Amino acid sequence: MNRGIAYASAAYLLWGVFPLYFKALQDVAPLEILGHRIVWSLAVCAALLLLLRRLHWLADLRRQPRVVLWFVASSMLVAVNWFVYIWAVNAGRVVDASLGYFINPLVNVLIGAALLHERLRGAQWIAVGAAATGVSWLTWQAGAVPWIGLVLALSFGLYGLLRKTAALGAIEGLTLETLLLAPIATAWLVWLAHTGQSGFAQGGTTTRLLLAAAGPVTAAPLLLFAAGARRIPFSTLGLLQYLGPSLQLLIGVFLYNEPFAERAPGYVLIWIALAAFSIEGLVHGWRSRAAAG
Repeated sequence: MNRGIAYASAAYLLWGVFPLYFKALQDVAPLEILGHRIVWSLAVCAALLLLLRRLHWLADLRRQPRVVLWFVASSMLVAVNWFVYIWAVNAGRVVDASLGYFINPLVNVLIGAALLHERLRGAQWIAVGAAATGVSWLTWQAGAVPWIGLVLALSFGLYGLLRKTAALGAIEGLTLETLLLAPIATAWLVWLAHTGQSGFAQGGTTTRLLLAAAGPVTAAPLLLFAAGARRIPFSTLGLLQYLGPSLQLLIGVFLYNEPFAERAPGYVLIWIALAAFSIEGLVHGWRSRAAAG
């Protein structure tokens, strides 16, 4: 149990400091960073699978076209999520990006209700309503819909839905997703190098090392998360997930001096919604176990 909490916490803390990594690459175009993240992630995943001798599933895919199509969809969603996040960080919108992962649990609930026909309990509707009010405040205050947070939340929520019902594990799934995206990413990186626009080719040693590190930077928290999720209850995992966006928010406000005071009321409403959602989930879980026990 303690080891599981440590693994999951480490995963969310690593995701929480992602702004520091991508900010260090702000001189490189976001689309090029995305290309390197795909290619180097594939390299790391392939090396891990070779080391673990877990490549048999690749041959099975020839008889599973539906699985491949499933991962084509998930790969598109993860590419959108990665690109928007990278762009947001390098555009000085870390606070806006953190919003997406704060509201993601509530978006997951709505996706479950809309697509899986799951019935929401009363407290869950209240939490969703409070979060919607918070988003409405942010929209009114900024004069525009907070599209960065909404795109990140929706893309990650739909991605989670596809991966929840997918037939492959964490590393195998990421390998297939990056394998499907790699031809486009590789072609893009080659074109940038050919036209003299490559940040990797024109950058210094530090830039090249940081871009190559995109593989382990992507894979490490995913492995830690998978190890932690197997060892702790889902309710505990749900509470730990707020570590990531909380750390991102703190980095955006206190390290990069992004404006927050005007947006604070909207975030407070969303935090109230998340507190209500988390407490209701814990109480419902206790009652279910008591009734079953």
